[in-house]
Amino acid sequence: MSTLAIATAKEVFDLLHDDLRAIERELGSGSVSSVAAITDISSYLRDGGGKRIRPSLLLLSAKSQGYSSEGMIRLGAVVEMVHTATLVHDDIIDAADTRRGRPSANTTWGNAKCVLAGDWLYMQAFRSALEERNFRILDLLIGLTQQMVEGELLQMEKLGLAISEDDYNSLIYRKTACLFEVSMRLGSVLAGADDASEQAMGEYGRALGMAFQIVDDVLDLTASEEVLGKPVASDLREGKATLAVIHALENSTSAERDAIQTVLTDRNFGRVSHAEVLGTLQRHGSVDYAMDTAYQYAETARTALTRLPDSEYKRALMWVPDFVVAREK
Repeated sequence: MSTLAIATAKEVFDLLHDDLRAIERELGSGSVSSVAAITDISSYLRDGGGKRIRPSLLLLSAKSQGYSSEGMIRLGAVVEMVHTATLVHDDIIDAADTRRGRPSANTTWGNAKCVLAGDWLYMQAFRSALEERNFRILDLLIGLTQQMVEGELLQMEKLGLAISEDDYNSLIYRKTACLFEVSMRLGSVLAGADDASEQAMGEYGRALGMAFQIVDDVLDLTASEEVLGKPVASDLREGKATLAVIHALENSTSAERDAIQTVLTDRNFGRVSHAEVLGTLQRHGSVDYAMDTAYQYAETARTALTRLPDSEYKRALMWVPDFVVAREK
């Protein structure tokens, strides 16, 4: 990660420090249930060291448009609850053993309890959102949840297949970018912004989320397990073709394509090694292609901020894309 990105991340954290602490308190009080397992699972997930990038985006969106009140704390907790619920369900679907360097919740409490805890978190998020008494907020959250469920189902249908780049873009929008988009839009709604401003904030969130997921997928292929906090090349082992892999499949030799397809089909590196796949990606510039695409999305995000008046919050939003594409985990 560049020194510039580190400095900017610290600046953003300092700018939002008190609000993020308030969101943590809201998450803590909002994740308590009369059923001990739900409280325990929620607490375990909350302590997992997440970046809190989605509530941070909501805060920056609201503050950059002149809003600063309790609603942004409440909805910041809401988007983080939704995100946490998706992680619980993802780990169950993917049969993941680790999450952020720790055992995944389902390895401790089992799939049945965790899927229900995830459902509870979704409903608790909606209960909290209801306190705003704003139908536009509920409309955004309902649409978001539908998109994310559709993304999971579509991904399951595509496992083991050499999908197109268009298919990939559709998947990562539903699985990741739509939550970034809605986080930004919710900030606009709280601020009472006009439709054009909400649309611009949504475009920023969408483009940033696309960049975020592309970088995430590249890191899954290229980073170490110690840095990632989970096994490397998990996507390939789960039969998921991500952007660098898709590029390699479209540009490599027949033998190289067969080797990559073997991994996707087998969902393991028993017949073709991770190093062999990485070698193919490097020969064809596929990792560079994916990162170039992420940089393009980052620039699209910055361009979407033209309407915003100058402020320290706009400055933070301008630099967040650099942090996203420069991160190492």
